[in-house]
Amino acid sequence: MQSRSWLRTTKEEKQLKKLLLGNEAIARGAYEAGVRVSSAYPGTPSTEINENVATYPEIYSEWAPNEKVAVEVALGAAVSGARSLACMKHVGLNVAADPFFTATYTGVNAGMVVVVADDPGMHSSQNEQDTRMLARASHAPILDPSSSQECKDFLKLGYEISEKYDTPVILRVTTRIAHARTLVELEDRVEVPLREYKRDIKKYVSMPANMIGRHLYVEEREKKLAEDANTLPVNRIEWADRKVGVITSGAAYNYVKEAMPEASVLKLGLAYPMPRKLIEEFAAGVETLYVIEDMEPFYEDTIKAWGIKCTGKELTGVQGELFMHKIANKFNGEEPVGPMNTEGIPARPPVLCPGCPHRGLYHVLGKLKLTVCSDIGCYTLGALPPLSGVDTCVCMGASIGMAHGMEKARGHEQAKKTVAVLGDSTFCHSGLTGLLNMAYNRAVGTVIVADNSITGMTGHQNNPANGKDIHGDPTVALDIVKLCEAMGIEHVRVVDPFDLKELEKVVREETAREELSVIISRRPCALIVKQPGVPFVCDTTKCKNCGMCMKIGCPAIRKTETGVAVDPTQCVGCGLCEQLCRFGALHVQG
Repeated sequence: MQSRSWLRTTKEEKQLKKLLLGNEAIARGAYEAGVRVSSAYPGTPSTEINENVATYPEIYSEWAPNEKVAVEVALGAAVSGARSLACMKHVGLNVAADPFFTATYTGVNAGMVVVVADDPGMHSSQNEQDTRMLARASHAPILDPSSSQECKDFLKLGYEISEKYDTPVILRVTTRIAHARTLVELEDRVEVPLREYKRDIKKYVSMPANMIGRHLYVEEREKKLAEDANTLPVNRIEWADRKVGVITSGAAYNYVKEAMPEASVLKLGLAYPMPRKLIEEFAAGVETLYVIEDMEPFYEDTIKAWGIKCTGKELTGVQGELFMHKIANKFNGEEPVGPMNTEGIPARPPVLCPGCPHRGLYHVLGKLKLTVCSDIGCYTLGALPPLSGVDTCVCMGASIGMAHGMEKARGHEQAKKTVAVLGDSTFCHSGLTGLLNMAYNRAVGTVIVADNSITGMTGHQNNPANGKDIHGDPTVALDIVKLCEAMGIEHVRVVDPFDLKELEKVVREETAREELSVIISRRPCALIVKQPGVPFVCDTTKCKNCGMCMKIGCPAIRKTETGVAVDPTQCVGCGLCEQLCRFGALHVQG
């Protein structure tokens, strides 16, 4: 793992300021706050947090198989007396909801913060879920920073709130905050002593009789925190022109300050519970009240329910990101201007990399006209033309469950035309239970694990199947073949997706079975283990311009009037195009 030692500071550099990503600042905050344990599952836009935490030897850090496990690890550490951290993207909180929703009942001991990164605009996500809604549903306080400095400071505040009110706390960031660099003042680490662990069955054992009492505690805690929120420094009024007042938070605060510099602003650093008295004071002090917030009308609906007249989402809508130009246009009546000048810049759609092992797999699945239930990962890009090889994609692990449901709904003939595809990291995250369900319920079907030995989509993090930990050190590796055999699955095949003839043979044989089978399509990610690197060339005297090689969607190949051309700067020499060419026109250069 590449060192990020420049993030660290000495006592002599205490007042040093550095430009940090919001995610880097959160990691720095964990270090300064005396965090001892950090567990996470990588997911854009949150991935860099735990990657940077791992550069601090004072903090034990790990990649967990999924977000549920990460929250359970953090909760165990907090209950035992150590400050802890769990990090994930917004949909990861869905996976972690089971332990998290009950953790707000049991409470903690030492501080526990869960960082959740929302993704307005769906830059790398399947929905625009608003974590503030889950905070309210789980009765968890949630902080909403607007800069990298606040990311660090609010994380540290989160531990104070967690310990004062005996609750896990959510720190919510959005893509722009997580991935923007602003100045951060670095401080020393505070070594927080381990708190004494005291056995408390009524508090920590979530049996109904115990949790009835704890629910009453949660209600009182929430009322107390809501009252205290009125004087909490992170909730602040910035008085200016009182004709217009804006309630806002997070990234939207920055856009409001730029688009409406004369307006009075109430900035909510604590997004939930909301400070009613402070909001009522602010609303009474302005002529027109706007609520400008990313995503759902979380603040607006509550403020309206209190009988306070305001407007917001009817002007901005709930879809997509807010930008300065959008706010200026909707609230100031200015002419709309794009967030950036994109005229003349060619579009760069996401695409499987040259030499990606998933390309051969999707070519074969498409050739056989199979219905493909996919998961979230690099291989989801197989849905794009010209491969167009994915029928469904919902969430981590859903590929197996959906393929199983299709078979149970439509019978064995459907199963023979359907495969579930998921990656090795996703298999560890949420695929095991789905596959066990198929085995247990005597399913007929084929599951394909696209094993590229890395967590590719989020930036090449290690996972339990590749035998390396968060630091790149060797550890145990999950043997997927043996695991499948332990589930009672008799037909488990390993195949190289670059061997198209063998891959097609295996897929044909396994999908024809009246049994459950697993195919492991195994070839390392082309960005991790380089291919031979000798680029291919096209002999235009042999090329018939039939377009067969274009069907795999390799970005290194383009069609010309005289035949296809191969870009030597992109070609990695994987050889898929050569296997597809019926006329021998494609060959290794030299």
